[in-house]
Amino acid sequence: MRWQQGRRSRNIEDRRAGGGGGARGRGGSGMGLLMTVGLVIAGLVFGVNPMKLINMTGGLGGLTSGTGSLTGSGGGVQYDASANQEDQAGQFVSSILGYTEDTWTEIFKGYGAQYQPPKLVLFKNAVSSACGTQSSAAGPFYCPGDKQVYIDTAFFAELQKMGAAGDFAMAYVIGHEVAHHIQNLEGTSMAVQRRQRQVSKVQSNQLSVLTELQADCYAGVWAHHTQKRTKFLEEGDLEEGLNAAAQIGDDTLLRKAGRTPHESMYTHGSAAQRQQWFTEGLRNGDIQRCNTFRQAGVSF
Repeated sequence: MRWQQGRRSRNIEDRRAGGGGGARGRGGSGMGLLMTVGLVIAGLVFGVNPMKLINMTGGLGGLTSGTGSLTGSGGGVQYDASANQEDQAGQFVSSILGYTEDTWTEIFKGYGAQYQPPKLVLFKNAVSSACGTQSSAAGPFYCPGDKQVYIDTAFFAELQKMGAAGDFAMAYVIGHEVAHHIQNLEGTSMAVQRRQRQVSKVQSNQLSVLTELQADCYAGVWAHHTQKRTKFLEEGDLEEGLNAAAQIGDDTLLRKAGRTPHESMYTHGSAAQRQQWFTEGLRNGDIQRCNTFRQAGVSF
């Protein structure tokens, strides 16, 4: 992946120097957990309900938030957690965010609208947001309350350990979180939250699945148009993205937790579903084709 050629975004707030991220009590949203076999962090990166995962695994482990750097040659980039070079990881995130800004600005313009990009906060160990105080164990997340994406770049090392290595796997994570920002701008996030308060737990989980699958599709739309404009992808990159989608499928996570997968337990969709919707966006580049709710017969 040719991420080095990308424009660096200025919508970055680097809070890593403080190390603690202002982890003072604000109630939080219950997202600070993680990782029995590395599975919980994978789920949380895409918004899995941490309490469900804690209950599934019967306990939680701690995620050590170390510093690290992106290393590699050619298209392959790996995260070297032993190297104290946070700047390169920050440059990678800034470059991918720049790609999202340019592409979504173009897409919104095509619909006669103006894109309002999110700010991305780099942090270490813990961070305070409008959604409460989160630890690094929660993985990257988007907070609709302040319209910001939050990432501790040490997460990239954990992503590798889970079998989702590669620079485009990491870019996919960022693209997915920015996709939640798109949903927030569209009003989809608020509509889903309102509906979830009116339905059963099982139906609420189904709405969460549809939300996450749409974000996967939007991530594919972003990659489609960015590739068209910049040719930033190289051989093997798409496989990395599809593999990442499979590794964080609910059925994959449940099996790693020693549980038998069942759709009623899903909050994000199966590996096959996540790959399907990412591919849908990637192939067509049309956000209208990403209406997972309409396909499921859900209207707001």
